[in-house]
Amino acid sequence: MIKTPLTRWFDLDVPVFGAPMAGVAGGELARAVSLGGGLGMIGVGSDTPVEWLAEQARLPTEADVSFGVGLMAWALERRPELLAAAIATEPALVSVSFGDPEPFVGPLHDAGIAVATAVNSLADLDRALAAGADVIVAQGTEAGGHTGQRATLPLLQEVLAATDRPVLAAGGVATGAGLAAVLVAGAAGAWIGTPFLSCTEAANSPAARERIRAAGGDDTVLTSAFDIAQELPWPARWPGRALVNEFTQLWHGRETELRGDTAAADLVRRARAEGDLENTPVYAGESVGLVTREESASDVVRRLATDARRALEKAPRLLG
Repeated sequence: MIKTPLTRWFDLDVPVFGAPMAGVAGGELARAVSLGGGLGMIGVGSDTPVEWLAEQARLPTEADVSFGVGLMAWALERRPELLAAAIATEPALVSVSFGDPEPFVGPLHDAGIAVATAVNSLADLDRALAAGADVIVAQGTEAGGHTGQRATLPLLQEVLAATDRPVLAAGGVATGAGLAAVLVAGAAGAWIGTPFLSCTEAANSPAARERIRAAGGDDTVLTSAFDIAQELPWPARWPGRALVNEFTQLWHGRETELRGDTAAADLVRRARAEGDLENTPVYAGESVGLVTREESASDVVRRLATDARRALEKAPRLLG
């Protein structure tokens, strides 16, 4: 067991928090991460039905393990019922990211729920601290899905220097050595998504998992093309890191032309429905090249813990 302020707070064996990846991190994945000793998170998208969240939350609850729920601030502004639905599941943690968390922290604290929020800049950190967030997630641009422009390690160091609240490192952590590195830097754990994209409990398709395993670290692009094509109201400052495919090769860098292109929009919507991975987003981080097999998320968490402990045991030798 590796002990940090967050493992003690949430009674975890491993300082690993599953990133709440909408469309991938449902109740089955959250349960598996928690059974492995971390804290699994259920990802809620902007169009997620409230009934779905209740159904998914039953899976970790029935297994008698803690879990969390991930929400997007900009989506809550449009659909406040998602906050009530999240509170009703009685999670140990709720993350509210991608926008101002302040309106949502009070109701969550009133319900006895800890609040995390991802930050991609020091301005984001100031806003998170003012809002009263309990846990800060320093998310670097290496992360998969929607993220900012700052690299994980510089951002993490600045965030750690600016606050004494527990900080999780997000973006690029995919091995025990990587987990050990951010712990030594001062993080209280890691917020991990990409290593779970090929897990048997993930809600993505078998074809998407195979695509993840075949991809290398040079095969991602940070792009707004998919959001623009689908007319999703994602704030422009958070593009999404996805695997390169035919759609990004054609449209990344040509977003102005993409706006209002109904044929492109229809192509992406049809691709999502049909599982056409060349024209739909497969969000993944730069650590995707380290994901090479399909396995249980519980096993991933346990391996991260074992390898991190070995790396930490070697660290004192550097002082000889």
